[in-house]
Amino acid sequence: MGKYYWNHLQSRIQITFNNLTIEALNHRHFLIHKPYGYLSQFKYELKRKKKLLGEFYDFPEGIMAIGRLDEDSEGLLLLTTDGKVSEQIRSKKVDKEYYVQVDGLIHQEAIEKMKNGVEIGFEGTKYITKPCQAFILESVPNFGPRAKKIRDERHGPTSWASITVNEGKFRQVRKMTAAVGFPTLRLVRVRIGNVHLNDLPSGQVVEVPEFNIS
Repeated sequence: MGKYYWNHLQSRIQITFNNLTIEALNHRHFLIHKPYGYLSQFKYELKRKKKLLGEFYDFPEGIMAIGRLDEDSEGLLLLTTDGKVSEQIRSKKVDKEYYVQVDGLIHQEAIEKMKNGVEIGFEGTKYITKPCQAFILESVPNFGPRAKKIRDERHGPTSWASITVNEGKFRQVRKMTAAVGFPTLRLVRVRIGNVHLNDLPSGQVVEVPEFNIS
């Protein structure tokens, strides 16, 4: 019988069997609390300079963001070198929960409308969002101040709600709150499946052995 020898080299594993060495990919997975003002990517081809995720950590070659958060959105973002894992998490079977600060004091009628589905614009046509989970947050989440200050409280009150969707149309959650009369001022993703943002500070990265999504 031959013997196996394992040698971890960066993001790859060398497997030696009977003096024959095979190199296989050792996938790596990360959580990051994406701050406001950063793109959910590592390269930007246009001339205009943008803030990218590579500023926060020495990520391995082949790393990719699973889905995305817009430049002006914050919160939980999962990163992986495994395309299969990325595809599984981006599926409609996985819930994504967002805490949104909206302009005005949101009420239950607006929440019910979003839960049942509202009409938004998508790719030049009208789209009815699928039923989702939503509720009013009774207390203000402790995320700390945003890099760009939210508009002054003197312009009127604000409130917070939780919205959980399993589809990801472009800027969908923002369009949903606007459709019921409460434009989004701040949006923070707090959960993907069973992976929670918890108290991970903005800009921090944590490497994990796997994503326990379900």
